[in-house]
Amino acid sequence: MTRTTASDLQPPQRSRCRQTSLDAPRMTVFCDFDGPIVDVSDRYYSTYQLALADTQAYYQKLGVNLLTQKLSKQQFWQMKQERVPDVEIAMRSGLQTEQIEVFLNQVSETVNQPFLLQKDKLQPGVNWALALLHSQGVRLVLVTLRYQQEATDILRYYGLARLFSGIYGTQDRHTAYHNYAEVKTELLKKAIAEQSYPSFPSESAWMVGDTEADILAGQALEIPTVALTCGIRSCSRLKKFQPTQIHNDLLSAAHYLLGIRQLVRA
Repeated sequence: MTRTTASDLQPPQRSRCRQTSLDAPRMTVFCDFDGPIVDVSDRYYSTYQLALADTQAYYQKLGVNLLTQKLSKQQFWQMKQERVPDVEIAMRSGLQTEQIEVFLNQVSETVNQPFLLQKDKLQPGVNWALALLHSQGVRLVLVTLRYQQEATDILRYYGLARLFSGIYGTQDRHTAYHNYAEVKTELLKKAIAEQSYPSFPSESAWMVGDTEADILAGQALEIPTVALTCGIRSCSRLKKFQPTQIHNDLLSAAHYLLGIRQLVRA
C-alpha cells in the first residue's frame, strides 16, 4: 500500500456559499469529516470482526484452529480512542506472530468495502450544527483524509454539500484509516490558501477535528483548534496535543465558535 503525498491530493470541489453583511471578519471553519460529522465506529468494529473471522478461516484451511477472543465493541472502541495499534488489538484478540500480519491485511482489504461504508452514519446534531454555522455567515470548508468523492457523495446524500464552500480530500481510500498527520497538514495548507480572503485574520479561522492529525495540522499552520471527543480519540488522548478547546461534539463546538465571533465583534 502506498502512502498519499501532497501530489496525490485532488483539487477541491466548490459550491456557492451565501454571503452576509456581518460586521465582523468572516469566520472560516475547516472541519474534518470522519468523527466530527460521520460516526465510523460501527464500520471499524465490523471490520475488526470480519478480519478476525477471516483470519480464523484462513488458518482453518491450513489445519490450524486458532483460539481467539473477540473484543466487545466497547473494548475495541476504547482501544481505538486511546490509539492502541492494530497489532496490539490483534494480540489481545489471541493472535500471534504471522497470524497478526494476516489479520492486518484483512483489515486493510475490508475497511473500505461498500457494504461496510454503508454503516457510517451522521453524528447526532450535525445537521443542526452545520446549518447554524452556515446561517450565521460562517464559511465551512471540509478538510478530510477520506477519499474525496466518497465524502462528497455522503454530504450530497444528506443534503449538506451545499453548505460547504470547499471540499478537500484524497485519492487514496486507505489514508483516512491510517490518519497521516503530514497529509492533513498539506490539505489544510491548500484549503487555507484557496479559501481565505487576501487579509486573513488568524482569529477568524479554526480547525475542528477529532484526532491528533487535525490538531497538529492546525498548530503547524498557526490557527486555533477545536478537538471533539465524539470521534476516534478520547479526551485524555486529545489533551496531550494541547488543542485550543475540547468539546463533546460539533454542535457544542458550533455554539462556542459563534460565541467567540461575538466577542471579536464586540
